[in-house]
Amino acid sequence: MRRLHAGLLMALAMSVWVPIGLAQDTGVAVGNGFSDLPPPCGDTPISIARMPWPTAVLLAHIHGQLLVQQFECEVQIVDGDPTASISAMMSNGQPAVVPEMWVARISALWNSALESQTARQAGASFTGGALEGWFVPDFVLETHPGLTGIDVLKDYWRVFRKGDSGKARFISCPPDWACSIINRNLLRALDLEDQFEIVEPANRFELDSMIGGAVSKRQPIIFYYWQPNAVLAQLDFTLLDMGKFDPEAMACLAQITCVAPSPSAFAPEPVIITLAEWVFGDAPQVASYFRRAQMPVAELSALLAWQSEQSKSAEETAARFITTRPEIWQRWLKDN
Repeated sequence: MRRLHAGLLMALAMSVWVPIGLAQDTGVAVGNGFSDLPPPCGDTPISIARMPWPTAVLLAHIHGQLLVQQFECEVQIVDGDPTASISAMMSNGQPAVVPEMWVARISALWNSALESQTARQAGASFTGGALEGWFVPDFVLETHPGLTGIDVLKDYWRVFRKGDSGKARFISCPPDWACSIINRNLLRALDLEDQFEIVEPANRFELDSMIGGAVSKRQPIIFYYWQPNAVLAQLDFTLLDMGKFDPEAMACLAQITCVAPSPSAFAPEPVIITLAEWVFGDAPQVASYFRRAQMPVAELSALLAWQSEQSKSAEETAARFITTRPEIWQRWLKDN
């Protein structure tokens, strides 16, 4: 995802239920020895909220298919959005699962859910790296191996100039996204505002077009981006070392009128798998599965890239992951 920037999310109706289907529909047999045990899924269908961005859609279908195939659960996919899904989970316990919840964006509502003991975290959605930062193409690092982090950009900014004169170009995010303010202030904090021209694309698609066009011409670029994301898997980029996260510095960086900006990495936002409280009691095996179901960021980026390149649906992409990457998801089934 991303993204949860202001204006991107739209409220989706919670009444649209999409059955996943039985295991034979996906070509994977069921029957895993649960017949003599209490129902691992409880007596209620496991509803999984599908948030309106690509990573969350794909995770919903991956987890849904695995619950059908490995636990013989009755699973339903329901469209949702962060506020509506948590509100519904608090009021009636449905959806049962939100596989990708950025809780810092709805902190007041999330705190209410915890206080009311109607929902809680099962585990982290992702593992394996920072979720946002500044990237450069790998071919730039081949000729400039010393460019390892933002702290040395003062010595390397000329690498990103067009021609032999003028400013370098920094490709930021759309101006109505919060990261556009942070990126501007970060360049000020690094004393690079006079060396870089900031380019703010109108939208996500223009941002991707700028990045893809520069790489196709092998033009050195430095740009803001996030992961997991298909673009980062389709093209070879490296995340620069952003240094440590400084909460006080970031609080200023996020303000339009930051008087004295100081460098900081982007905030390590918690992205979690959220379960309705009843799942922990009525379906403990499912709850245990979700405690372990952390998806590697690079793996999800690669899946999104394959989905885009092959023009496949989320359901088909999820099935491919289950078929080709059992070494990842089988760990989610086993007790630590």
